[in-house]
Amino acid sequence: MANEKKQVEQITDMDEDFGRWYTDVCTKAELIDYSSVKGMFVLRPLGYAIWENIQKILDEEFKRLGHENVYMPMLIPESLLQKEKDHVEGFAPECAWVTMGGDEELEERLCIRPTSETLFCEHYQHVIQSHRDLPKLYNQWCSVLRWEKTSRPFLRHREFLWQEGHTMHATAEEAREETLRMLNVYADFLENSLAIPVIKGRKTDKEKFNGAEETYTVECMMYDKKALQGGTSHYFGDGFAKAYDIAYTGKDNQLHNPFQTSWGVSTRLIGGIIMTHGDNRGLNLPPRIAPVQVIVIPVAQHKPGVLEAARELTDRLRNAGFRVRIDESDHAPGWKFAEHEMKGVPVRVEYGPKDIEQNQCVLVRRDTGEKTAVPLDGLEEAVSRLLDDIHENLYRRAKANLDENTCPCTDLEQVREQMEKQGGFAKTMWCGDEACELKMKEVAGVTSRCIPFEQEHLGDTCAVCGRPASTMVIWGVSY
Repeated sequence: MANEKKQVEQITDMDEDFGRWYTDVCTKAELIDYSSVKGMFVLRPLGYAIWENIQKILDEEFKRLGHENVYMPMLIPESLLQKEKDHVEGFAPECAWVTMGGDEELEERLCIRPTSETLFCEHYQHVIQSHRDLPKLYNQWCSVLRWEKTSRPFLRHREFLWQEGHTMHATAEEAREETLRMLNVYADFLENSLAIPVIKGRKTDKEKFNGAEETYTVECMMYDKKALQGGTSHYFGDGFAKAYDIAYTGKDNQLHNPFQTSWGVSTRLIGGIIMTHGDNRGLNLPPRIAPVQVIVIPVAQHKPGVLEAARELTDRLRNAGFRVRIDESDHAPGWKFAEHEMKGVPVRVEYGPKDIEQNQCVLVRRDTGEKTAVPLDGLEEAVSRLLDDIHENLYRRAKANLDENTCPCTDLEQVREQMEKQGGFAKTMWCGDEACELKMKEVAGVTSRCIPFEQEHLGDTCAVCGRPASTMVIWGVSY
């Protein structure tokens, strides 16, 4: 029992030191390991399996909407990167460069991709000639490299995994529709698969993506009331197309530049899952992306027939479509309970001699710890209902955290006090002046998270300068 207790105590209390708790969960739940290169992490099997499930769900949705997967090179010639001035200036401090090939110095520096707009544009210039070639709906699953000064598991890697969609359209209207369509895909995915509520909105000009005309975002609130940007979708207009000489012959036999979008999410979503749903027992995975939805624990497995019966139960659940495993290790049941709670398995099945006699098993919820004895005759239906209930409960908890910690404020001082006392999100009116945005950060320590689609009228004047204002903005401290 001492060892079992010690295993749980390895996690720092989340209310005492949230940052330390987060790192503990990443390592103790065996999601991640550190490598010898600062800022580059090893995704362990559980961490990578979560990403695979995220990838699977999103990839199916992308393809349903007509997108095709491609793969671009990882190296970008410096001359190609320089063609879009705003874009390259934004990424210049984070670029990593290849200058040697073998023992020879390269004639031109090659950038390890921080993002792939320029590579897609070079390709589109080759393959888009006619209006019949549009739209181009491409997506890429890959890693990118950004030479971050500081790093943190899942939240800020120098190399990280993501998907980046890049599409080309004949009209601005079609491109804008695509931009918002993909934002809604992300919002639905976060809420319906990750149980994370979101605020949808547009980024201010100061916070938009380098080279974009408009950037849209889904913003999430973590347990510690800080913001996490869950995903972004960008409308580029025809700026990249002009810079990279991408043109097509329209139905009017005239040359036109197409209109472009890009959109992406990354492995930082795993960090969002940890910080939204985790607790002092460790990881708490939403059932729809959990690599193992059900763990079967044989109780008194040394007794005749127990292991065989538990294996049959496991096969039965697997055949019903659940992602299920059995823990046959020689650890004590209490150790196993703590281990799989640490790893966030949504449902535990306890099955021992008494259960076999009574033709039942015990289902234990990871989110609440509630135990229920269930007849084996209705096991599949009970597990299915329980997984749905767990998803809904996780979502309700996260939504309550978001709603209870999002507060309207009328002036800058109120925002500052709100951040000092409670944290969370402040919503205020804003005149649209970047100087007021900078002042908000200087005085209250917050940045604009988004201009939400669901606008509220909180007054007639800007919370910073007092001038007339008709736009409401969400402010917060972000990861």
